[in-house]
Amino acid sequence: MAPDTAWTGRLWLGHDYGLIHGVSGRTAPHSHYAHQIILAPERPVTVVLEGEPVTSSRLMIASQTRHAIVDAPDPLFTVYAEPLLFDVEALRAALFNSQLSLAALEQAVRHCPRRPLSDPRIERALAAIDTSLSGKVAANAVAATAHLSVSQLQRLFVSQVGLPVRRLVLWRRLRLAITAILAGSAVTDAAHAAGFADSAHFSRSLKKLFGVTARQALQHIEVRLLD
Repeated sequence: MAPDTAWTGRLWLGHDYGLIHGVSGRTAPHSHYAHQIILAPERPVTVVLEGEPVTSSRLMIASQTRHAIVDAPDPLFTVYAEPLLFDVEALRAALFNSQLSLAALEQAVRHCPRRPLSDPRIERALAAIDTSLSGKVAANAVAATAHLSVSQLQRLFVSQVGLPVRRLVLWRRLRLAITAILAGSAVTDAAHAAGFADSAHFSRSLKKLFGVTARQALQHIEVRLLD
């Protein structure tokens, strides 16, 4: 499969998870914040995980794990889930034992227990970030909202969220832009609304985190936005 093969299929997009059924192109090596589950109902897929090739019909790729899809010969199911809210082992148990259809997987994820945010300072900081994504997200303003110093905020995010503030902001910008594009917005408009300098900045960021360009990932996907 050529490296520039576009992804095709259907995407069901919820607030804290997404499900795709379709043909996946190859990707460049990358890592992203979401937990990713790959379920292949026909032939196994081959993924390089942290430099080692793994071939399987069921793969769990935990948040921040560097990986690349190198061979996916048939349509497969892919699930992305927010690691702040989903425990990786709970996801594995729910999805590896589910029937392989978008409807069944959506029900499995919907009923998978969410982890409550244990620290109200993180909740306040995330809310401040989300309301500022269309412009500059100032770390000092976010820290002030959470009643923390900037250094305390950075340490809290690394220890409890798993990302520095800057990378968490990039993740939330990407999620916001992708949702807008799939809902019908032009790429440039969605990129600007999510705080990217332009569509090229958005596409570079998408390539860095997901190993594919916006054209490869989004142009041939049929989307359904879930409640």
